[in-house]
Amino acid sequence: MKLLRSVATVLCVTAVLISPAWSDDKGKGKKDEVKEAVEMAASAKVTIDQAIKTASEKVSGKVIEAELEKKHGKLVWEVEVVTAENKVMEVHIDAETGAVIDVEEESAVKEMKRERKQERKREHKE
Repeated sequence: MKLLRSVATVLCVTAVLISPAWSDDKGKGKKDEVKEAVEMAASAKVTIDQAIKTASEKVSGKVIEAELEKKHGKLVWEVEVVTAENKVMEVHIDAETGAVIDVEEESAVKEMKRERKQERKREHKE
C-alpha cells in the first residue's frame, strides 16, 4: 500500500508539473503555468490518494494514471483504470467533494494524444 501511495504521489506531482507544458494555452509563460498548477493542487480538497481509492471502488482494475485538471471551471481528478477486459476507463472525480462525476471508456483520440504526449516526454529527456 505504501508503494501504491508513493507511486501515486509521484504521478500526481509529475502530472501537475508537466501537464501545463502541453496545455492548449500557448500565451502563458512557463512560470505562470507552474504557478497555476501549484494553485490547482493547493485548492483541491480531495487528495490523489482519496481520488484513486474512489476510482478503484467504482471500477475494478489497475490504476495507471491520475491527473488533476480544470474542466468547465471545476477542478476534477481524472483517474485512468485498466480493467480485466483491457479497457481503459476514465473516472472523473470532483476534486472538492470527492463525488464521482462520471465514468467513461477512454476514446481512441485520447489514446493517440496520450501516445504523442509520452513521445514528447521521451524526446525531451534525450
